[in-house]
Amino acid sequence: MNTQPDLLYSEEEEALRAAVRDLLTDHCDAAGVIARTESDTPYDPELWKALSEGMGLAGLLVPESQGGQGATHREVAVVLEELGRAVAPLPYLTSAVVATEALLACEGDETAKLLAGLASGRTVGALAVALSVGPGGHYKAVRNEDGFLYGELTGIADAAVADVLLVPAEDGGLYAVDADAVTITPQVSFDLTRPVATVTLDGVRAHRVGAAEPAVRRALRAGAGLLASEQLGLADWSLTETVRYLKERKQFNRPVGGFQALKHRLAQLWLEVVNTRAAARAAADALATGSDDTDLSVAVAQAYAAPVAVHAAEEALQLHGGLGMTWEHPVHLYLKRAKADSIAYGTAGAHREALAGLVDLQAP
Repeated sequence: MNTQPDLLYSEEEEALRAAVRDLLTDHCDAAGVIARTESDTPYDPELWKALSEGMGLAGLLVPESQGGQGATHREVAVVLEELGRAVAPLPYLTSAVVATEALLACEGDETAKLLAGLASGRTVGALAVALSVGPGGHYKAVRNEDGFLYGELTGIADAAVADVLLVPAEDGGLYAVDADAVTITPQVSFDLTRPVATVTLDGVRAHRVGAAEPAVRRALRAGAGLLASEQLGLADWSLTETVRYLKERKQFNRPVGGFQALKHRLAQLWLEVVNTRAAARAAADALATGSDDTDLSVAVAQAYAAPVAVHAAEEALQLHGGLGMTWEHPVHLYLKRAKADSIAYGTAGAHREALAGLVDLQAP
């Protein structure tokens, strides 16, 4: 099915954006996010409840017949843009997208119950695959001995707040494991708003929900494709805030933004953000429509969006001058999230390599 991607936002998508932005403006201010990163609970359970139970956004990808909203990846992309703009400390990408996509590739009554729980937001899920693994990458599996799982998995994003873990095993199965039954050890995480952890399974009883390979591949592809929308949100905030600051900040009795050299840097950044929006929208639309070019669109989006988000946050940090170097200013949160995102679900280099194979472009 090769149709032209629709890169424009619909009226419904813009209304959704406005609602999510209003919620985050009221409940996810920068000072609050910074304070949470310094505590033992970086996540905001009240904000998660408002987003999932109040607005029903955790179930966007789940069909209505299974307890969800029956929406598409396009709507999820809009939500992720706004979450990126606010560096919201929520397990939305890991639970409402990646874990949900993995379960949508499985069948059975147990799967249906889990899916309904994730869709409602009352259950938080996490796919027990390292955050750095891309759609075609190698992931670690655990041993299954007579229905009990043994092994150690590292770099699992949002494991600390998950209620259920979806664990791939060496026998080819994907197993649902109660998070209380495993040992979760926090790892040092560069991005304080999306912590990673080591998960240790020592003879844990688990329930098979489906085949691991198709479920993991589907989940990682959606994660990579929709991560580009989060990166777009990060980059867009960085550009907007920097332009606003440079209009106000004066030097030699004139606005700093009036200097030609800075205008050039901002113009270049604006072009990069606009191009990122096109790439991210194309990936979201391809995932939503089941396009034949989905793998291609996801690889393009990730290869392009990751370095742009980092560049935008770096420029924001530098152009805010001494203010940008302070802990109180939120720009450091954006740079850390952008850097962590740049190796999440595959690096830009890995996606370029995948892209070369997809378009039959051989290395020199």
